[in-house]
Amino acid sequence: MAEKTIRVRQTRSAIGQTKRQKDTLRALGLGRIGNSADHRADASTLGMLRAVAHLIQIEPQGAKG
Repeated sequence: MAEKTIRVRQTRSAIGQTKRQKDTLRALGLGRIGNSADHRADASTLGMLRAVAHLIQIEPQGAKG
């Protein structure tokens, strides 16, 4: 079965955000404006993305494998 992947790009600063949101960005592999990372589109990742949706931009990448 092919996995769907997404690319996540940080578009806003984490300054002034809660520690939990900063930690979520770090766990996603982000930390500076303009950084991007690719992730599998599974339930746990989508929940993390929802928590910091106001700081990121999500681009679908299609199926891999």
